[in-house]
Order: sequence, then C-alpha cells, then structure tokens
Amino acid sequence: MKLAEAILHKELIIFEKEFKEAVKSQVPLLDRIMRFIVNRKGKQLRPMFVLLSAKLCGGINDSTYRAASLVELLHTATLVHDDVVDESLERRGFFSTYALWKTKISVLVGDYLLAKGLLLSLDHNDFRILQLLSEAVRLMSEGELLQIEKSRSLNLSEEVYFEIIRNKTASLLASACAAGAFSSSHDENTAEKMRLFGEKTGMAFQIKDDLFDYGTDNVGKPTGNDIKEKKLTLPLIYTLNNVDRTTRRELIYIIKNHNKNPEKVNQVIDVVKKSGGIDYAREKMNAYRDEALGILSSFKNDEVQNAVAELVRFTTDRKH
Repeated sequence: MKLAEAILHKELIIFEKEFKEAVKSQVPLLDRIMRFIVNRKGKQLRPMFVLLSAKLCGGINDSTYRAASLVELLHTATLVHDDVVDESLERRGFFSTYALWKTKISVLVGDYLLAKGLLLSLDHNDFRILQLLSEAVRLMSEGELLQIEKSRSLNLSEEVYFEIIRNKTASLLASACAAGAFSSSHDENTAEKMRLFGEKTGMAFQIKDDLFDYGTDNVGKPTGNDIKEKKLTLPLIYTLNNVDRTTRRELIYIIKNHNKNPEKVNQVIDVVKKSGGIDYAREKMNAYRDEALGILSSFKNDEVQNAVAELVRFTTDRKH
C-alpha cells in the first residue's frame, strides 16, 4: 500500500479533515461516539479506491472527496449495525460501539451515519454518485439476508455463495470505484468499467477473508469463527461437495450441533485442508484478482495504475 499512500498523501489529509467534518453532531453523546469511531477507523481502503479511481479517470475534485466520505460513512454504518446483529464485542482490536453503548444507541448511530451520507450527497446534488452507493447498500442487505437464510439449511452451492459475497462485500467496493471514476469523468462507460474492476477486487477480498478462518495468523477474529457461526464459505463448500457421503454427513452434523466445540471445529478445519478446499479457494481468489488487474491494464496512467494494482494485490496478500 506504500505507493498508493505516497501518491495520495495530500489527498488523504484533505479526506480525513472532510470526513471528520461530515460526522459532526450537535448532540454531545453522538459527538463523543463519532470521535470514538473516527479514531479507530481501519486502513481506509475504500476511500483510497475512490480517490485513485478518480485520479485514474481524470482528476480528484470536490465531488470525489464527498464520494469518498459517503463510502466511508456507509461502510462504518454497516459495521456498527453488523456488530449489533452479530453481538460482537470487538472491532479491530478495540471494544465495538455495541460493547460500549449497547443495542439501542448502536442502531441509532448506524442510522445517523446513513442519514449523514445521504445528506452529504443530496446537499451538493451528487445524485448519480448517491444512486451508485445506494444500490450497494441494497445489495449488501440482500446478501446478508440471503446468507442468514442459507446458513439455516447448510445447503449452499458455489453459485449462491458467489451471489452472496458479490452482494454483501464486493458491491460496496464496486460502487466506490464507480463513484470515484464518475466524479472525475462523468462518463457512464468509464464508471461501469471501474465498477466491474471493483467487483472483481471485492470478490478476491472476501475469499481472502474466508481463508483467514483456516489459518494461524492473528487476524482479529478467532480461527474457525465462520464455522462457529455456521457460515458456509468457499473452502467448506468445496469440501462438502467433494468428500464422500459419510464425511459430508459428519461435517454437517458437527457444524449444526457441535460448532462451539473447539476440538470439533478443528476437526472440520483439518478435513477442509486435506480435501483441497484451501487450495481451491486460493485459486478462485487469484483468478478474480487477475481479472481485476486485466481490466485495470486498459487504463493509461502508469503511476496511478501501479498504485491501484498494488492495492489489488494487497487484498490477496494481506496478513490480516
């Protein structure tokens, strides 16, 4: 990420300032929570994709900064709501908003962030950018609900899995890249090309997240956590589709009835590794990464293109 951060050094400072301004409130409690959230933001990967997409397709302007802030507002809102849904007490190594302020306040904080994002765009007539990002929010909700529905039956095909992660994870990064491109080019074809690029990158990003559940790296969530939550990810889906019936039945029984038992969870992880589920998922991840890089190669801005390519590779090479 070093090249991307170097190219965007000044722009990220401006973005930080604008984002802090965007979340300000007149309510002391809300303002205190906003400061807590801002101080614990992650790598700002999505805003960086917005800014670099704009640079790649023309140049960064005021509309680009608002698009980057909107993306971060929407992403933060979904994380706050996710922690409520998952009853998660930790986020990025710190207490989550849910852990400190419980359900009612966390839900309202997420709603506030969504409303601030809407108003940021509407107040400046960024209608097309708002449309792009609103579509992502719809898809994210559909993806989450589809995953909940399918996790109950533990019957998930690869096709449905890819639909879930395309909606749940890739849609926001896809819209972020499209919004950045449109903010500088005002060209629908260019925006659509960058949307597709972002979708491919987002798919690779989510499969990498799935692979972390079977690794030994300290990634901020316990190994085997997806299994404990009965989430069917690509390594497990491949395994269930390629082992014999007896092993399949045994794995499903463990996931349904012993998913909180560390020894049983490790047994599932061991079968997934031995069946080739990890290798298969890694191949799919790299294929999506290469498709994204192929789309990127059609742009002619070497320095920015290299910075974006670095970010794409970061999504699949990261350690956490």
